[in-house]
Amino acid sequence: MELIRQDILLGELAPEQKLVVADLKARYNVGASPIREALVQLSWKKYVKFAPQKGCWVAPVSVDELEDLFETNLVLSRVLLERAILNGDEAWELNILTSYHKLHRINPADKTVDFSEWEKRHSEFHLALLEGCQSPVMLTLYREVYEQIERYRHIWINHSREYEERYHDNGEHEAMMKAVLERNTPQALELLNNHFQRAIEFIQTYIPKPLQDV
Repeated sequence: MELIRQDILLGELAPEQKLVVADLKARYNVGASPIREALVQLSWKKYVKFAPQKGCWVAPVSVDELEDLFETNLVLSRVLLERAILNGDEAWELNILTSYHKLHRINPADKTVDFSEWEKRHSEFHLALLEGCQSPVMLTLYREVYEQIERYRHIWINHSREYEERYHDNGEHEAMMKAVLERNTPQALELLNNHFQRAIEFIQTYIPKPLQDV
């Protein structure tokens, strides 16, 4: 499943591309059963779509879905961040520092960057900010939405962009880390809002026009 997922994230398998089991068997050198199982699992995670009697496709992308996912993620993140700042302990603080250090060591704009590793560290950092919330059910919902957003983030963050067009951190994650560790809730929430809005604005410009009305 992970190989197919990575190819979807990186655009090797494009939005709305039909996924034929025979082609995927040859591509990944595995049997039909693992391929079918992977496609079912990816459909649960919204990476692919099944159409009765017609087959399977890479899930489409759209500006409407992009905005809906980011708005949902922001609502959850704001509530969880407020609770984390209120309830987080020393272990929570140390985890934030560690995850930021790991994220900071990778430049996503670098031409040779391992996007899978950057995405992993990026996810771990944002999750670390929220894990002091003591709200496990809401945190599970956050993880599910975040995973769906990965497809959209990779539209922006990939090797096909010129260096100036690629994602540059511009100190955003460091600023969020400092505001959270200082327990400055208003500033942390403002930085979070700005971080999300910047992402939406950039990703919108890269969604292919024919797919926007899907």
